Amino acid sequence: MENVEKTIAKQLLGIKAVKLDVEHPFTWASGWKSPIYCDNRKMLSYPTERKVICNAFVNVIKDNFKDVDVIAGVATGAIAYGMMVAEALDKPFIYVRPKPKDHGTKSQIEGEIAKNQRVVVVEDLISTGQSSLSATTALHQAGAIVLGMIAIFSYNFDTARRSFEYADVELHTLCQYDSLLEEAVVEKYIKKSDLEVLKQWRISPSTWGTQK
Repeated sequence: MENVEKTIAKQLLGIKAVKLDVEHPFTWASGWKSPIYCDNRKMLSYPTERKVICNAFVNVIKDNFKDVDVIAGVATGAIAYGMMVAEALDKPFIYVRPKPKDHGTKSQIEGEIAKNQRVVVVEDLISTGQSSLSATTALHQAGAIVLGMIAIFSYNFDTARRSFEYADVELHTLCQYDSLLEEAVVEKYIKKSDLEVLKQWRISPSTWGTQK
């Protein structure tokens, strides 16, 4: 595991932005039962930890997207992270709503974006990837060139990987599910005996926990 990925996994667990509980699963908005719950917005309350996230994002962009013109955040979870990255890089910032608002200008993209400007999209969490990729679709429709997306954490579902490949969107995540589990065992947040249950969930999250 790379050092940055390990550091961020430890941070997510340490401040309980990620919670793991195989005996008392969480219920997602989709209705899925899950032994893991991730809320990266909690990191915003921790200045030291959020600075690590921002610096890691900046390094990923410098290594992979040197010619970026604009930083975009996905509403609402990644707006703050995107703004911090844009500030660190001295780049314009915009954010993308899940859908156009139903009043006023009815905009989906807030801020100024010009045709053919090159954009890197910041996301806090990748689950199935559909809501994240809807932001890239909106940017394409506005005439922008999406260089790629960066995210704090990904559950690394097969369906998400396929969706990003199909959409031809380059994705970089600072931490992902398998690395988090490794660190959770090291830090004794979970027992080794819990690993199999957690791995089974990732294989079929939509059906996990529905059968007794």
